[in-house]
Amino acid sequence: TSEEEYRDIRNLGFQAPIMIVPNGIDIPEITDPCVPAETDTRTLLFLSRIHPKKGIDRLLHAWAALQSRHHDWRLVIVGRGDTAHVEEVTSLASSLHLERVDFPGPLYGAEKTRAYLAADLFVLPTHSENFGMVVAEALAHGTPAVVSQGAPWAGLETEGCGWWVEHDVPTLTAALDAAMSLPAKQLAEMGAKGRAWMARDFGWESIARRMEAGYRWLIEGGVPPAWVR
Repeated sequence: TSEEEYRDIRNLGFQAPIMIVPNGIDIPEITDPCVPAETDTRTLLFLSRIHPKKGIDRLLHAWAALQSRHHDWRLVIVGRGDTAHVEEVTSLASSLHLERVDFPGPLYGAEKTRAYLAADLFVLPTHSENFGMVVAEALAHGTPAVVSQGAPWAGLETEGCGWWVEHDVPTLTAALDAAMSLPAKQLAEMGAKGRAWMARDFGWESIARRMEAGYRWLIEGGVPPAWVR
């Protein structure tokens, strides 16, 4: 599903052809995606499993450094996880005396959609992802993202819709500080670029064309498409 996953497979010694096609994403209909909501509170959203590999502890330490600088922002951590780890991260939030941090639990369907649409910025400080579907979902909803380099999302920077950062607290803090300092309109414009990128390269029509071309090559031979190595 990504160049990084391709390299991991090659490093294991697999030598047959590999077709690189990302996961597809539904592109929801949004009215005026570039227009930020009129609200006094802006939202930084984490939405994923609450699991040690997701780096929530680093996010909470970053928030501890940022909360006094950005009084108009709140952090919402959405997801489900092992009870022990959920208690661990909520206890960490308490010990750090964090303010404006919510743990609403998992959200599904329309509630998850509303969470993406209500967010001004998405964050995923993960240690490791082969793809990171939640990043694609956030971008498809017009939300720019700050993502660690544990996930294969270098395109956030080349497409102008987010930040792809090293996985440590100081770097994450600096990226979030820069993002949260931007005007709401500028973040919304970045989100619109991300949404256009998802529609162009990750919408189901694009994915289907690449899959079809790959299978036609398998059946008919000839020159392989560029995404077959």
